[in-house]
Amino acid sequence: MPQTKDSSIFVSSLWMIGISLLLFFVPALNGLIGGAVGGYKAGSAGRGITAAVLPSIVVGLLLWGLFAIFDAPVLGFFGGLAIGLWALISSIGLLIGAVVGGAMAPARGSELSQDSDRSIRPI
Repeated sequence: MPQTKDSSIFVSSLWMIGISLLLFFVPALNGLIGGAVGGYKAGSAGRGITAAVLPSIVVGLLLWGLFAIFDAPVLGFFGGLAIGLWALISSIGLLIGAVVGGAMAPARGSELSQDSDRSIRPI
């Protein structure tokens, strides 16, 4: 079986966002399906969670930067923090899907070499 390469966390995050937006008409399942696909593309549950949390952090920082440009960095900090937390809380389905998809993903890249080191070799 050919060895699959780890995909980027950024690309996995884009998969999550894209599928969630395409399935906007299914509010309860769009994040779950998007998270499962993104977590699977990420390759592990930990990388899937990172890919799910990344957009919330980016949106918060962008909002802070926007307010900082207009000389309101403190307001931007609290606004960005509030929006980031709201995005994180509203994405519970995305997080659950990321864990499930990452857990279902086959071992890839560096995980394969670590598993081969732990395997029992015949004498």
